[in-house]
Amino acid sequence: MSLRVAVLGAGSWGSTVASLASRNAPTTLWARNPEVAREVNEQHSNERYLPGCTLPAALSATDSIEAAVRDADVLVMGVPSHGFRSTLEEVKKFLRPWVPVVSLAKGLEQGSHLRMTQVIEESIPDHLAGVLTGPNLSREIMAGFAAASVIAIDDARVARQLQAVFHSGVFRVYTNPDVVGCELGGALKNVIAIATGMGDGLGVGDNTRAAVITRGLAEISRLGVAMGGLASTFAGLAGMGDLIATCTSAQSRNRHVGEQLGRGRRIDEIIEEMHMVAEGVKSSKVVLELGERHDVELPIARQVFAVVHEGRTAQEAYQGLTRRAAGAEMDAD
Repeated sequence: MSLRVAVLGAGSWGSTVASLASRNAPTTLWARNPEVAREVNEQHSNERYLPGCTLPAALSATDSIEAAVRDADVLVMGVPSHGFRSTLEEVKKFLRPWVPVVSLAKGLEQGSHLRMTQVIEESIPDHLAGVLTGPNLSREIMAGFAAASVIAIDDARVARQLQAVFHSGVFRVYTNPDVVGCELGGALKNVIAIATGMGDGLGVGDNTRAAVITRGLAEISRLGVAMGGLASTFAGLAGMGDLIATCTSAQSRNRHVGEQLGRGRRIDEIIEEMHMVAEGVKSSKVVLELGERHDVELPIARQVFAVVHEGRTAQEAYQGLTRRAAGAEMDAD
């Protein structure tokens, strides 16, 4: 394949996607830290974010954004939502025209409430913006376990080309034209994962966990459809699939945050000790604001926000959820 790929962000998922792409196309990984770039090039590893994993020898790294993107045919944005726009401001100095940009970030921009593809469209117009998303846990993929993902972009031909870039071995990539739904599924599920983790920390049991995940999917779907996504998307890999993986895996950062909250720890100390970003912590505020804007009730997200930002305990949050009146399942909040 002649396409040249640049992946910005050497965290666990950025490094994993760069590894997958490097099997199909010349790929450069941008790391903010020069030591990480050197480690990738010389030792073919990234021990901080992917301990014990061997990266492909074909994957090269740099700490220069210019060197990473100046010849790229595909740009992959693997930086967190809070640094997304500022990174794009640097990128646009060097990115060639018309290069498609794919977001890996599962978050929403604070203040503007924009999805990351919307941030791309605002920051670097005339570049197709898409998203790669799904139930993708980095360490399992690097270990060779089967997984599936979705590429969503508003051009069927480009979608097929990108599908070929990322599809590798038992990592299967499907296309989906619903950019809005795919992107929202990835962002909204992080808040539900915190709620599920809180229950695990409290020891509420499997029945309660299943109920929170299922009703969480209902919340995600209601808001996602109200914002323009397709209902079928939230029943697929970008919705239910990603939600299940994030709510149940010990590798999930957002579930970890919730579990620690359920054990009585403070949110500031939890975040301080983490190497990686849990997008659901910041997204909970944006999600509630979007719910109010679109007149969608989000009882689980509201309780998560109260715990993360207003000092409510996880125990109080779960008591609040269980005291809600239950109506018809297909219509109930």
